[in-house]
Order: sequence, then C-alpha cells, then structure tokens
Amino acid sequence: MKPTDIPSGAASPSRRWPLIVIAAPAAVAIWSGWVGLGQLCGFGLIQPFPGIVSWHLDTAITLPVGVEAYGAFALGVWLRPHDIPPRARSFAKKSAIGALVLGCFGQVIYHLLAAAGAQRAPWPVIVLVSSMPVAVVGLGAGLMHLLHAAEPEQDAATATGGRGPVEQPKPSVAADAETAARDALAASITGGNPLSRNQLMTRFRLTRSQGDEIVRSLAPAQSQNGNGSHE
Repeated sequence: MKPTDIPSGAASPSRRWPLIVIAAPAAVAIWSGWVGLGQLCGFGLIQPFPGIVSWHLDTAITLPVGVEAYGAFALGVWLRPHDIPPRARSFAKKSAIGALVLGCFGQVIYHLLAAAGAQRAPWPVIVLVSSMPVAVVGLGAGLMHLLHAAEPEQDAATATGGRGPVEQPKPSVAADAETAARDALAASITGGNPLSRNQLMTRFRLTRSQGDEIVRSLAPAQSQNGNGSHE
C-alpha cells in the first residue's frame, strides 16, 4: 500500500497543546475577574484555623476554582462519547451551559463595577455570588451520583455478556378452565385417586358436556389405574 492510499481518518490523534495556548490567557482573565468580584462581595483574607495554625487564606480564589472547574468537568461529561448514562449526560449538558453562562455574567458584572469605580457590589450581586460555592457543591455531587447510579446495571450487563439481566422462566399457567381441569384429572389419576366428573364440574365451573369430554379423553389412563368412574 502506498502512503497516499492511507485514508485520511487514520491520521495521528489530535494534539492538545493548542487548547493550552487558547485556555491560558482566558484562565488569567477569568481568574482575575472572579477574584476581583469576590473582593467586591466581601470575600477576603480569613484565618481558617484560629488558635491552631496561623495560616491565612483569601477566599476570593474559591470562586474561579469552584465555578470554572465544575463547568469544565460537566462539559467533559456531556461531550464524552461513551459510557455516560442518559440522565447524567442530560444533567451535565444543562449544568455546563448554566455554569458557562453564569461565568460570563460574573465577568461582565465585575468589569462594569470596576469601570464605575465601585468599592462594593450591590446586595443582589452579593447574594448571588455568595450562594455560588454552595450551588457548585450541590451540582457536582448530583452529577457524580448520576454517573455512579448506573454502575450496577452496567456490571449486570457485563456479567451476562451485554445481554442485560437474565429473565427467569415463568411457570406455566393453564390457558383456560378445561386445560386446568384436564391437568388436575391427569394428576389425580397418577396419584391413584382420580377426580370424578362432578368434582371437575364444581371445581372448574365446567358444563356437563365439557366434563364428559375431559373424562373420556383420559379414560384410557383411568382404566390403566383401575378406576373408570365418571361420577
């Protein structure tokens, strides 16, 4: 085969480094926007372990880490081609779009406030921004639950060779009263105590002609058991 005969689909896998070049400046802008908005909303330096360790943490960094990390995670789940349950894929799609839209609004709000020289954000913005970490935790936990909820079903399908759960054979059920009566009479003949025609008529609500026909059909079996009574 000549090199020119190789199909185009067999080309080397796509490289990921262009994504790094694209994402690096965007990450800087997004990080600075969320940190700046967090500071305008009351996020700042705290001492997480007072009296234990004299560490300080600027909580403004929690916004870009939480919101954008979840958006990227949900986007990856949504666009992954295989092994994603339908409910998890749908949830990931909606929440990824929501996280990206929310991130856009956060950047816009910060730059509007910074351009206006604001020292603090309006209270509606503070309420929204301060609720975001809790919302992100809930979305992340919900998506992980949906991803793992289908694992038992997948394990069962794998154990059965991808054919799904094995159906147990259902017990045979008589189609009608005559069949049930014939089965009952045959069983009673085998047991040495054959049912009479009247017993069959009473137990299975048969007419006289139906009872006679059933008894006649099994008359040879009755004769072999030494009992030819129809009553």
